[in-house]
Amino acid sequence: MSAAAFFPLARPAPLNEIAQIAAAEIRCGDGESASGELPPPPLIIGVAPLDWSRPGDLCFYDNPRYRKALSECRATACFLRERHLALLPKSVIALVVDDPQRAMTLAAAHLFPDALRPGSLFQSGGVSPGAAVHPDARLEPSVIVDPGAVIGPGAEIGAGTIIGPQAVIGPNVRVGRDCSIGAHASLTHALIGDRVVIHPGARLGQDGFGFAPTREGYLKTPQIGRVIVQDDVEIGANTTIDRGASRDTIIGEGTKIDNLVQIGHNVVIGRLCAIVAQSGVAGSCEIGDFVALGGQSAVAGHLTIGEGAAIAAKSGVMRDVPAGQRVGGAPARPLRRFLRGAALLDRLARKDKPT
Repeated sequence: MSAAAFFPLARPAPLNEIAQIAAAEIRCGDGESASGELPPPPLIIGVAPLDWSRPGDLCFYDNPRYRKALSECRATACFLRERHLALLPKSVIALVVDDPQRAMTLAAAHLFPDALRPGSLFQSGGVSPGAAVHPDARLEPSVIVDPGAVIGPGAEIGAGTIIGPQAVIGPNVRVGRDCSIGAHASLTHALIGDRVVIHPGARLGQDGFGFAPTREGYLKTPQIGRVIVQDDVEIGANTTIDRGASRDTIIGEGTKIDNLVQIGHNVVIGRLCAIVAQSGVAGSCEIGDFVALGGQSAVAGHLTIGEGAAIAAKSGVMRDVPAGQRVGGAPARPLRRFLRGAALLDRLARKDKPT
């Protein structure tokens, strides 16, 4: 059986081209700056982790736990900080940068641009005969609609957008330009900006969890708001974002949401936030710009998380979090206090060993 290459190289790139893209200084194997008469720069044809690398590959080093792997690196070149030059094998060309991970990201995007967003599974272009597009829907030029996708009446899809197989775009939904809507995703009651990536299985615009308790049971509250997703947002696979009840649910520009995240109704998330997998944000929360939510964290309803705050993994946030504060634990409290408490309990537990 042949091995599939899912992300083909755009083209081999000379090392000096990679260095220019990443603003890196090329150092020879002896750690000196490259100068004088030099042979043609080597070509980069792939990226790899340190311990799997081979000639032609590009890799990066920014974590001391991979020091042994760095010593065994066989790549053509490696991004790293100047203070780590002595650790690099002499056969590997150093690309000296301040932030190796950022440099690697820029280089990999140049080498493998197709990996930046989900593409059409069928790569046929245009609207597949197997798609169901309502006559009242409006699609700009160069939209790709894969087989099995459904686009409802009044929906509008911007140029360059890809609608994956079995995806559902509901009535009157607006999807901007150069977006990617993954397979089996569903969008209803939603306005989507430009360059938005929505991964397979995501659900946007369904009912929020709104019920009025009575003696006879729960009365369902009509959810008449929308989901508004601003430009350059990425939403992970199987994430759910409920539409608003009486106001809109809003995801701010540039925010990145991981897989398996739940965003409740009326939630407003600011710009450039990062929300990691299995997190949950209950209804009517307001999250400021540049906030980070760690994996499996939970935010109770009607809370405000200030700009630049950071919530540690597995935290349970029960109160407002001021701007810039780092919290952890359940219930969440200032991170240093949480860590000191955990350390104290650990010391007490060690003292209480049975004789």
